[in-house]
Amino acid sequence: MNRFILPVAVFLGLAALLYIGVRHSPGKNDMPSALIGKPAPAFELPVLGETTRKFSTHEFAGKPWVLNVWGTWCVACREEHEDLMKIAAQKRVPIVGLSYKDDDAAATDWLNQLGNPYTVVAVDKEGRTAINFGVYGAPETFLIDAAGLVQYRLAGPMTPEIWQREFLSRIGGGGPR
Repeated sequence: MNRFILPVAVFLGLAALLYIGVRHSPGKNDMPSALIGKPAPAFELPVLGETTRKFSTHEFAGKPWVLNVWGTWCVACREEHEDLMKIAAQKRVPIVGLSYKDDDAAATDWLNQLGNPYTVVAVDKEGRTAINFGVYGAPETFLIDAAGLVQYRLAGPMTPEIWQREFLSRIGGGGPR
């Protein structure tokens, strides 16, 4: 029994060190995207809670907008939700939610309980649209400019600081560029 204590302790120590390092690493949310400066993938998907309506990216042609990929199964999505509500209240730019591989009833309950920061919620049950955007997990948020080009990608939860620094600065709302 005693011969296992040292290896287990060393393993747990290394695991804790790696976790702390990854959690506090600078730029962990700055995932490069092959889409930066390129057209956002066009899509047309069903709208959450509306049986006949579909949302198309063409609805925002000529206007900047934000795509937020989320799911009720995502802990970090819950973490960012309150900040998204505050950002949406600013009415600077429409936020489109992409319900990623989720159950419609669970997504509807989530928004009813926590509030709905989205102009519209598109349903991506199979995750194909998210794959086209290069999403590897939720939450991820994309800024699409008026020309339909992806200007920024955030992998991880949105915060007011990131919103100000990376998003508003790119749509003309202050902060350094």
